[in-house]
Amino acid sequence: MGSILIPVSQRRAIRHAARVTCQVVRERDFKLLSEQAVDLSIGGMLILTDERVLTGEDVIISLRAPGIGSWFDAQGTIARVVHGRRPSDSGRALGVRFNALDMVSRSYLRAGLRSLPPSMPAREPRIDYAATVANIMNSGRPS
Repeated sequence: MGSILIPVSQRRAIRHAARVTCQVVRERDFKLLSEQAVDLSIGGMLILTDERVLTGEDVIISLRAPGIGSWFDAQGTIARVVHGRRPSDSGRALGVRFNALDMVSRSYLRAGLRSLPPSMPAREPRIDYAATVANIMNSGRPS
């Protein structure tokens, strides 16, 4: 009997590969951080930048919804800093988590994301060993 390793499900939303026009400005000093997102989901985006930014910093976002062309504004927080050291990294980038989106902005974004392909993960998925062991233990029991 072969067993299958169960991957950890870490994503809350499907990410989409996209080059999207945007403007992301740091809230505390209104410094322009980026004008291009390269990965987008209903929960946030990955932006390219040359600036040094800390996680937890608040940002103001103007984003052009892909496929629709309508602009909307949002607020976000820097959730991750990508230093560009991995071969799969496209340079220095920032993961931005959207704070609450209003209904109109959410509908623009959701409609625009439908036209985009999902992103391919850059890393192998982590394994949920506890779930894998539980699955193996349960598969050996008679019904």
